[in-house]
Formats: sequence, structure tokens, C-alpha cells
Amino acid sequence: MQDIQTGKALTATWLDRGIALATLTRGDEMNTLTLDLVRELSALLDRLAGESTRALIITGSGRAFCCGAHLRYFAGPEATVTDPFSARDGYLAQIAQTYDRLEEMPFPTIAAVNGFALGGGFELALSCDLRVFAKSVKVGLPETRIGAVAGAGGVQKLIRHVGRSKALEWILTGAHVDADEAARFGLAVDVVAAEQVVPRALELARVLRRLGPRAVAQSKRSIYVAEDVDLRSARRFGIEALSMLVGGDEWMEGMQAFLDKRPPAFDRW
Repeated sequence: MQDIQTGKALTATWLDRGIALATLTRGDEMNTLTLDLVRELSALLDRLAGESTRALIITGSGRAFCCGAHLRYFAGPEATVTDPFSARDGYLAQIAQTYDRLEEMPFPTIAAVNGFALGGGFELALSCDLRVFAKSVKVGLPETRIGAVAGAGGVQKLIRHVGRSKALEWILTGAHVDADEAARFGLAVDVVAAEQVVPRALELARVLRRLGPRAVAQSKRSIYVAEDVDLRSARRFGIEALSMLVGGDEWMEGMQAFLDKRPPAFDRW
């Protein structure tokens, strides 16, 4: 594997051609959301946006995928987030903006959830396009247990995934939801043994690599836009998304492959 980036809280490698793997490396501290981690993830997205990236897999180390906020910033001798403005501008907004960028990337993002994904860690998983869960994982937004609220988009995104009633149940009770229940509500593509989480995510990424990269990017954008606008506006965006593909190299390869009765060679891009 070829290294892309090595930092204090995250390392990234090319796992396969066009497929990147980002690993959160502070497993001894449950991969909490330090500012180092947030900045390194943002820098990685900058780097991958300029590469021929076809998919990004994110996973954790140790017992956790990511267990959310780095609470030492808020309490104890290391506290630096001590007022509403430093909390919002110096910490929470940076997390939320980085998570939103995962949805905006032109390539698919896959969370290979190897362990606990709680609070901001679950928000990270929800911000990825697809998720693979280990059988042993627990996920949730348990902030009510400590007098807080999930503030980096998790509330809004969970509602869109599981509906208002189930989101109310899980969020208000601070539930730790097991992998099978989460999968029943469509949160995971698959639930596998812990050692198979990254291989299963890689298998999924290789399937995506065989598809038209611009078509995947436009489909992804169309889906997220459709969540946020009225039906007519979403339909208009869909026409534009398709029109932008017409006549391009990828489009021509797909049309010719159909006529030739052969698989298109999209993986060459």
C-alpha cells in the first residue's frame, strides 16, 4: 500500500487503484475528535479531490471507529472550549463542515465501522455515503446522557435515514444501537465479522470503481439535493445532472459498450 498522508490522528494509504483507506489511529483514546483529526481529515479530502480517486474508506483502530467529541476540550485541566463562541466557531463548526464535505466529494465514501461509533463518531459514519458494520458495533447519539446535543449534523441526518419516530427514540433515550438493529433501518450495506469490515468495504469500492465515475458523482449529488429541495426542483436538477454527461468520453464509452454488448471500461478513468 502506498502512503498518502500520515498525521497525529489519521493515516491514509492507497488500498487499491483509486481506492483510499483512511484509518483513525488514536485507538487508545477511542479515536475521539481532536482538532488534529478534524484538520487531517479535511486535508485528506483536499488531497483526494485532486487525485483520480474512485472511493474513500474510513475506519478506526482499536475498539472504536470514533467515540465522538474530545471531552477534555470541555472539562478538566486541558479545557480550552469554555464559552459558546469557542465551542461553535473553534470546534463544532469545523467538524460539521468537514463532515458535510464527505457528502460533497465527487467519489463515494464508505464508513468501515469496526467498533463503537457514538456521538460525533456516529455523525461521521452517517456523513459517509455507505456503511459496513462489524457485528459487535454499537452506534448512537447518546449526548443526552451528558447534557448535550449532537451538533455536527447527526440529528438532521439520522432523521433522513430512519424517520422521525425512530430518531426521536434513539436520540432522546441516548440509545446505544446494535449493528443488526441499525441495519434493519437501512444504515448498513452489510454486517460482518470485525476482521471483515475493511475487506467488505473494499469489495464494495471495487464494484463502484467499475461504474462511470462522473455518473456516480452526478447520481450522488442528485440524491443529496433531492433531500433538501422540493420534488420539482429535484427533478430539474436531475435533468441537468444527466445533461452534463451527454457527449463526454464516459458517456460515449457507455453507449458504445451497450451497442457492442460488452462491459464498459470505466475503470480506465
